[in-house]
Amino acid sequence: MQQLKIGMISFAHGHANSYLQALVSIPEVKVAGIADENRDRVAKQTEHHGIPYYADYRELLKTDIEAVVICSENVHHLEHITEAARAGKHVLCEKPLCLSVQEMEEAIRVCSENGVQLMTAFPCRYLPAVVRAKEAVDRGDIGEIVAIKGTNRGSMPGRWFIEPGLSGGGALLDHTVHVMDLMNWFTGSRVTEVYAYAATRFHEDLAVDDTGMISVKFENGVFGVLDTSWSRPKAFPTWGDVTMEVIGTKGVLSIDGFAQSNELYSDEIGKGVWAYWGDSMDHYMVKGFVEALLEETPVPITGTDGLRSTEVALAGYESVSRGQPVPL
Repeated sequence: MQQLKIGMISFAHGHANSYLQALVSIPEVKVAGIADENRDRVAKQTEHHGIPYYADYRELLKTDIEAVVICSENVHHLEHITEAARAGKHVLCEKPLCLSVQEMEEAIRVCSENGVQLMTAFPCRYLPAVVRAKEAVDRGDIGEIVAIKGTNRGSMPGRWFIEPGLSGGGALLDHTVHVMDLMNWFTGSRVTEVYAYAATRFHEDLAVDDTGMISVKFENGVFGVLDTSWSRPKAFPTWGDVTMEVIGTKGVLSIDGFAQSNELYSDEIGKGVWAYWGDSMDHYMVKGFVEALLEETPVPITGTDGLRSTEVALAGYESVSRGQPVPL
């Protein structure tokens, strides 16, 4: 059996833990190293799975791994992607891909020039409700798409996410990209105009925005609106939601990405708990990355996909600054 050696760079983003669980569950994968400048952050994972630890990610890149999964703070994505590509390693990078259009174009270029694949981590494409809705759209069940209304409302994540020097932005950046990628995927079109609102309304003394609304026009005439706010309280059962209402000429599709759950409310626990019984979107996304590398086929979600969604969020901040729509 062919085995793919994969390393992980940074566990700064919490998604790294579920990505690791996905990797170790795939027989064709060997997790050959974890690099993180904070050893305590990954000690439990490296010890439990017997994975070599590297304090410097560059030392990991010197090994014979074939690919890396990057879950560092947003500001470090370009550096980590670039160094991995130059070392000949394929890349799966957490969203947002980078913090400017120029950075994302550079990341895509460097990977292409070094003959490695770049995949953006958009696991929401693998939510069962999203997959079935995309199939329905492709079959023409609702006719031509006219508009999409979406939400990616979450809880304020704290930590480095609220430090502009590390995150590059607040809720508008953090929560635009997932559902905007789905809108791009469903429409098969590019955004041509962005109008946005962002502010800090739910949490005092934040250095970034925690409230966002973004409206877009697509090249094919579809228009969309998305609530990206960190509006969920600490007591909410999960970090947020992923919903879309897709309006077509022949019908409407309502999508609730996290509907596959059992709900428990207990005074002893102090907050609601959602126990998921559905398929793991992270597992299927990581599996898609692995299968593409083993079969030498294009990765299912490219760096360009990451660029197309993140550029909308960045244009949103420009729209907020100008107080008017911004062309893309």
